[in-house]
Amino acid sequence: MRKLSLVFMVMAILLMAAPVYAQGTAPAEHTWSVPIGAGIGMGIAAGLAGLGQGKVASGVAEALARNPGARPGIQLALFLGLAFIESLVLFTFVMIYLRTSW
Repeated sequence: MRKLSLVFMVMAILLMAAPVYAQGTAPAEHTWSVPIGAGIGMGIAAGLAGLGQGKVASGVAEALARNPGARPGIQLALFLGLAFIESLVLFTFVMIYLRTSW
């Protein structure tokens, strides 16, 4: 039941955001919604990446505690995983920068 209410809440938020993209008289770079949306988007991206990196580090710590001999392979997977997670945040930052600099 909780999952269903979360889905409805997300759908309601997305539907309320739709009028922001309606055509208006002001050019897109002078609207108030672009910087606010950029800040919210970057906050969500950074927050979720932080949670993901925490889960990766937790998994690596557990794996090393169970099998210290597999350290080189685990360490390589750790660095690759963290790099991919961080690259998603950087891609989000670039997209937000390109959108707000028009």
